Amino acid sequence: MQVTAMEIYRLLPKTNCEKCGEASCMAFATKLSDKEIDLEMCTDLEPKEMQELADLLAPAVREITIGTGNKSVVIGGDEVLYRYELTYYNPTALIIDVSDTMEEAELKERINTIENAEFERIGEMLTLDAIALRNASGDVQKFKEASLILKEASLPLVLCTMDPAAMKAAVEVVGDQRPLLYAANEVNMEEMVDLALEYDCPLTIFSPNDLGTMKTLSRTAQNKGLKDLVLDPGTYVADGIGDSLDNFIMIRRLAVEERDPDFRFPILGMPALTWLYEEDEVQGGIREATIAATLMNNFADILIIHGTNIWELIPVLTLRQSLYTDPRKPQAVDGGLYELGDLDEDSPVLMTTNFALTYYTVEGDLKSGNANCYLLVLDTVGRAVDVSLAGGQLNGESVTDLIKESGIEDKVKTRTLIIPGLAAPMSGEIEDESGWEVMVGPRDSSAVADFLIDLKDNS
Repeated sequence: MQVTAMEIYRLLPKTNCEKCGEASCMAFATKLSDKEIDLEMCTDLEPKEMQELADLLAPAVREITIGTGNKSVVIGGDEVLYRYELTYYNPTALIIDVSDTMEEAELKERINTIENAEFERIGEMLTLDAIALRNASGDVQKFKEASLILKEASLPLVLCTMDPAAMKAAVEVVGDQRPLLYAANEVNMEEMVDLALEYDCPLTIFSPNDLGTMKTLSRTAQNKGLKDLVLDPGTYVADGIGDSLDNFIMIRRLAVEERDPDFRFPILGMPALTWLYEEDEVQGGIREATIAATLMNNFADILIIHGTNIWELIPVLTLRQSLYTDPRKPQAVDGGLYELGDLDEDSPVLMTTNFALTYYTVEGDLKSGNANCYLLVLDTVGRAVDVSLAGGQLNGESVTDLIKESGIEDKVKTRTLIIPGLAAPMSGEIEDESGWEVMVGPRDSSAVADFLIDLKDNS
């Protein structure tokens, strides 16, 4: 549950000194509650009160950084079970595995594929987050040699081995890059914790389908001074992932609702295990993507994936983008005038809203149709055409203001505005307010390019 401004205010000095840049301690408390300011900005707090407030403000799930500097990814930090309660902050880290059994050329090629995988959606470039090196050979020297190659990669690393000797050999090579160590279990716990402490690396606890043992191992690691932990309760893919889902949900409920200190850590899932049971590339890729999406929907903070086909990654990347968009703040582009193609004073003028998905869909359809036009984008606070029409943001006055402020009247001699088909009920009001003729375009932007061609042919 989110900490309220009043709960924070009770622990503040209440001096209203304004040293933090806010007008009052209550204003500061409100911004702290909304994560818009840092606690350290309050310089009048005594160390005891500072620590008490820091503990109060700490998220239910500990934030953990894998990697260092620009070569890092932050996971965890969730405060609520469900996105509609507040928001999710740090997107699920999508990690692709490589093996130390690969020849050097093959390994470098796969690293390059992972580093350059990207997909643009509604103005955001979606990419992968890290590389997981598996000690598939079981050989200490091969694991170390592969680590040397990965040291030059541009992404943070996960080192995957249950063998403390192999882990030590690899972490001696890349430990300064703060890789995630995977994994500690009942057998190797002491050696793995010692390595994690020595090199200041986060450590994964692997306790398949046994949360009681996981709790014990988590407590043991924390008692030794290790605070950055990741929890893997096992990903079961052979007969369905029901047990995995139960464990993921239980861990997150224990963290958020019970504030159990032994479970307040990010959760790791491994859809890559799909390939132990699937040989067909298409079926395996579909199944792996489905498992990844299901686990992401159920609190996975890290997913280790094997497939790199873009058709497999796109649905997972797209789901992640949707889940980690703040539901309180619709994605939007800047309002104003946009120019597409070769333009002159006779070029048509279209209008849409600044909801990002709407804008990029319209822009993409116009560009793919080689349309040459001006596009007026109305600031509707990130709402789509039909929603902004119902909410009153799209009205005659707002469109008129956009026309005047954009300077479009100085660029074209026409006074015809083409509005989306969904905005047809507002056509008369826009004409009355703006003095422009309004033409109602298609309801679907995929038909706009052909609409403009027909319009030109009939003019």
